Amino acid sequence: MRRIPKTTWAWLGAGLLALASCKHDSDTVSTVDPEGPVVPPTPYNLVVPANFPPLPAQPADNPLTVEGVALGRQLFYEKGLSVNSTISCASCHRQELAFTDGLAHAQGVNGSATPRSSMSLANLAWEPKLTWDGAASSLEAQARIPIENPVEMHQTLASGVARLQATSTYPPLFRKAFGSSTITEDNTLKALAQFERTLVSSNSRYDKFLAGNRGALTSYEQQGLVLFVTHPDGPAGIRGGNCKDCHDGSLQTDNAFRNNGLDATLTDLGLGLQTGRSTDNGKFRVPSLRNIALTAPYMHDGRFPNLDSVLSHYNEHIATASPNLDPLILNGSNNKLGAGHPLGLTKDEKAKIVAFLQTLTDTTFTHDRRFAKP
Repeated sequence: MRRIPKTTWAWLGAGLLALASCKHDSDTVSTVDPEGPVVPPTPYNLVVPANFPPLPAQPADNPLTVEGVALGRQLFYEKGLSVNSTISCASCHRQELAFTDGLAHAQGVNGSATPRSSMSLANLAWEPKLTWDGAASSLEAQARIPIENPVEMHQTLASGVARLQATSTYPPLFRKAFGSSTITEDNTLKALAQFERTLVSSNSRYDKFLAGNRGALTSYEQQGLVLFVTHPDGPAGIRGGNCKDCHDGSLQTDNAFRNNGLDATLTDLGLGLQTGRSTDNGKFRVPSLRNIALTAPYMHDGRFPNLDSVLSHYNEHIATASPNLDPLILNGSNNKLGAGHPLGLTKDEKAKIVAFLQTLTDTTFTHDRRFAKP
């Protein structure tokens, strides 16, 4: 048998090594993302106003990022999330109206009316429960509700995601925010929640007054403020509006659910629809009074067209037979006979309180380009 020279064996060995190396290089190239390396998103610095309470803990799996907030903003104004591409989240939450819509009952696709009014979307990061009846305990969970509600956007989120995936716009935005061009329901909800957490309103004339600028409120408005924060005690001669009991602090809400005596017979069970407890029937989320002059009509069903009619309700028209009527409604009165009697504010006192409420408007918030349609 012919002996193969050692030099030939060396040459064959080197060739095999080169082939193996080429195969390895080829395998490596095939695993490289054709869209390029994934860049981690940029943390978003949400500035907490000095007079606000500390920011509650946010979901660990959905930290605020610059890219996530930008995507959420785009989605907030995206009509493709509705079944016929006619409305978006912004249709019922208009920035110039402090993210309400000016209607007694929000309108969904094809002009269908919902049973309740649109709530203002301000300072939601501090809200432990969302919607009028507390149907959601996170912004991520809440975002699904209007999309899939038959009388609102009327589309499964899965269908909405498929629409977004088919565009040239959204896959790159999702990749920047969440590291993948494959759009998921969870990431869609997370992006919307991130944007909504940045909707902070904290620059009203009242805020400036609290910060030490006493000239921010007129004398008349300050008299309204005194009435607003004073718990009335008729027998002691202490006059007040009994407002602060529920609308307290920088957020202008106690985050509770209360029955404020709208009806003796309930047509909407409110919180009771969620809990199934009869003791919760007729209770609704106490809304913040920030930007209240912009968010008419008022109450969960928009029954009151202006602030004067709201004051008249609390002053003169409480349905005392309403089931689960909140004790705070009746435990203070300007009547000399004390609690249990109508509030008893004068016409002038009611006007002063309304004047104060108008100082809660934050025009910086309603004109902030960060929150406007991209």
